[in-house]
Amino acid sequence: MLLLQQLKNDQQAVIAALAKRNLEAAPLIEEVLALDERRRALQTELDQNSARANQLAKSIGQLFQSGKAQEAEALKSETAQLKDLNKQIQQEMDACAQSLQEKLYLLPNTPHHSVPHGKSAEDNETVFEAGRIPSLHQDAMPHWDLAKKYDLIDFELGVKIAGAGFPVYKGKGARLQRALIQFFLDFNTEAGYTEIQPPHLVNEASGYGTGQLPDKEGQMYHVGVDDLYLIPTAEVPVTNLFRDVLLAQNQLPVAYTAYTPCFRREAGSYGAHVRGLNRLHQFDKVEIVRVEHPERSYQALEEMVDHVKKILDALQLPYRILRLCGGDMGFTSALTYDFELYSTAQERWLEISSVSNFETFQANRLKLRFKDEAGKNQLCHTLNGSALALPRVLAGILENYQTPEGIRVPDVLVPYTGFDLIS
Repeated sequence: MLLLQQLKNDQQAVIAALAKRNLEAAPLIEEVLALDERRRALQTELDQNSARANQLAKSIGQLFQSGKAQEAEALKSETAQLKDLNKQIQQEMDACAQSLQEKLYLLPNTPHHSVPHGKSAEDNETVFEAGRIPSLHQDAMPHWDLAKKYDLIDFELGVKIAGAGFPVYKGKGARLQRALIQFFLDFNTEAGYTEIQPPHLVNEASGYGTGQLPDKEGQMYHVGVDDLYLIPTAEVPVTNLFRDVLLAQNQLPVAYTAYTPCFRREAGSYGAHVRGLNRLHQFDKVEIVRVEHPERSYQALEEMVDHVKKILDALQLPYRILRLCGGDMGFTSALTYDFELYSTAQERWLEISSVSNFETFQANRLKLRFKDEAGKNQLCHTLNGSALALPRVLAGILENYQTPEGIRVPDVLVPYTGFDLIS
């Protein structure tokens, strides 16, 4: 959530920054500032009335002591009127504050100065490429056919049990999936991330804290009876560990990693680009989350990008890194790098990770602060990244490692799988 003070002091700068997102923010910001002005005016009126009521109470006591009961009763009548008036003012002020909060929730984060202008994914900037795109044999298949041929994933059985987008992993497919999870977690913890096992459901406050609500409400599965949400990513419960927390400066940085299943409603589109593992409603992901001092959060972002690069280098998969343009960035992000894996069988790039700096946007919602050297409370910066999302990584391994003899297993995964070939 954007800071109200930022909107007051730098209104035009915020409007210009949000224009990178192709958003005309001026009308909404004007509404926010008008609501804030009205709220402050009501607070002033309430304070003045309260001060007057205190004066009256003192005068009433003095009048009764002086035997001037009639005059005291007259002042008591004025006190009652002030009490009723203050009740009305408080109700209006509460409604105003609620409207103000709701309007602030509608404003996305301001992009970092390095974010390119653009309207869609076509305007993203490629900043890095690595890995060799293999030349596949003549009978190479996309991963959904490979999964069927080697009995690794049963998509039809998943439809029977739950519906489209809920695959069933079997045999060596399940083993390879588990191997990836363990490899990612080990890689992250060896780099200094502390492993967390968070809940897979969160309350509404947690959804608002990290910005999934109200922006992504339609994409989240809601358990109505208990008013809980299935998590779309481990970012939500892990970051919310710090909701309403005041850290000491020497506690920064904090670095956590977590494996969780993730649940997302996806747009009802069809075709090869959403086939197989390309787009799921339930999928596994290993996440990294950091809480940083504002002065080093962008250094931390680069460190996270380098960390994900090392994972993909270890898997020997071809990938590229994109700096997302303003029109393609997530609601909460100030700067995002997307990692895409090249699927040779599909001849297309598949997104497998997003690494983002949210600056103070989430911390302001979460009330996540640290006490600086001067003893003043400051908002932290939060960051997160996928390290990594499994479905498309698994798809990339199946497709890029296929041979006429079977599917080779990346060398770094063999200690986890116990086999080096799927045949």
